[in-house]
Amino acid sequence: MAITGTATDNPARFPRLSELYRQATAQTGSAPLPIGVHSPGHVAATDEQAREEYWPTYRTFLLDVRRQRGFPEITREYFEHEVSYGSLYVGSPETVAGRIVKTMTILGATRFDLKYGMGPMPHAILMENIRLFGTEVAPRVRERLRLPVARS
Repeated sequence: MAITGTATDNPARFPRLSELYRQATAQTGSAPLPIGVHSPGHVAATDEQAREEYWPTYRTFLLDVRRQRGFPEITREYFEHEVSYGSLYVGSPETVAGRIVKTMTILGATRFDLKYGMGPMPHAILMENIRLFGTEVAPRVRERLRLPVARS
């Protein structure tokens, strides 16, 4: 089962879906597949830097979609709320790792995919995001959840 975060989706509202999924597979005699989470985000050296780098990208990405659907333009306050309470995983490696661990624990998930590269972000900033996620966030998450290192 994949849980894809969208703006306004607080991960804490999904545990019931995880439980329903497990119940349904048990009732049909199927073995449940692992639960994964896929949410947008951005990692930088500090929380402030991550927010400042991601805000214009996030806003631009959603601007056309929101206009097409008749939704109001996104505000900075909305963005900040989503970073703090929604499905945006934006912050320092420590902040993002902590939020991922909390979400995976609540949902019983075994996989988390950070959706990066949404919108017009400068290449160097995007690459630093990927580096920090792989070298600082993922190891913290694995350690705290006692997950094995994936091998390719």
